[in-house]
Amino acid sequence: MKYIWKYKSWPHFTWNSDALLKPLGDVRFNQGSLIAQVRELGFDIQQTARADVLVEEALKTSAIEGEKLDPDAVRSSVGRQLGLPDAGLKYVQDQKADGLVQILLDATNNHSKELTPERLFAWHASLFPTGYSGMIQINVAQWRDDKYGPMQVVSGPIGHKKVHFEAPPANLIENEMERFVFWANEKTALDGILKAALAHLWFISIHPFDDGNGRIARTLTDMLLARDENSSKRFYSFSSQIMAERNDYYDILNASQIGNLEITNWLIWFLECMNRAILNSNSLLERIMIKARFWKTFAQTPLNSRQTKVINRLLDAGHNGFEGGLKNKKYMGIAHTSRATAQRELADLVQKMVLVRLPGGGRSASYDLNWRNFQK
Repeated sequence: MKYIWKYKSWPHFTWNSDALLKPLGDVRFNQGSLIAQVRELGFDIQQTARADVLVEEALKTSAIEGEKLDPDAVRSSVGRQLGLPDAGLKYVQDQKADGLVQILLDATNNHSKELTPERLFAWHASLFPTGYSGMIQINVAQWRDDKYGPMQVVSGPIGHKKVHFEAPPANLIENEMERFVFWANEKTALDGILKAALAHLWFISIHPFDDGNGRIARTLTDMLLARDENSSKRFYSFSSQIMAERNDYYDILNASQIGNLEITNWLIWFLECMNRAILNSNSLLERIMIKARFWKTFAQTPLNSRQTKVINRLLDAGHNGFEGGLKNKKYMGIAHTSRATAQRELADLVQKMVLVRLPGGGRSASYDLNWRNFQK
């Protein structure tokens, strides 16, 4: 099987520019609409939106690789690093969450800063603070050495693995990355969004690290998109949309890495996925505005950390809420508390007009947020 990096013309990608006119135009139009919409929001809501997008990006870029981060740890890290009020959230420290949030912020806050191997090494070290990926010790803050064999992207059980892609051998990586980094910093006439799409595929194709290549590729994408928009603030989560389309994402990456260097299909998929991410940000902004109104309405209402955590879950769930409403057992599970404490705290929230009891239910009472109390 011939991979794209084996061609003599590598890495000189080609594509059909005419086929990109419409998807690129759609992205640019919706990108402009989103920026105009965000400008109408107050500074506080913009900051909340930025934090929520960062939380979503961190959780989903990890989930794409099958790694589940603690949402409370990510929210705590984002709040600390952006200097935001905690809205009653307890302090949670997690090295992995902190490291990932740090590299995402470095990529966007310092989008105009030169990309260097040393910067990429720092990102990699932040992703793997213990030097391990799961139970396997890996090379951290250095290119892979292939001591266990060629770097392959595989799927399937042991003994029946399917090789989707094999990356360039380790002895080529230094030169490959030197060329990639030079191109990433070079100012060219190439559209900024297309440059982000090209960088994503190019970096994944080199696969320079033992692990974390997908997360760093998506971080590079965020950096180049921030550079294109000349803004450190992200108001849509590309990784969240990729996660929703993860199978298609892997399929198009695998298809693009074999055959030849004609990558029109990859670029179209990237643009269409980005467009859907921008369009889906409308619901995110709506949820953020609802949360902002809630905390403004109940700013002087004394709530403990358990009540705050449950309320945030309800706000995130939106009007659909939890199936069957918030019941005592669900409260116990989210707040990690006893039945008696859950009953007492639910009654307190009803008394403070934060929650309302839903009709019916008999002895198994269920509750929802008192939406009418803060949505006007």
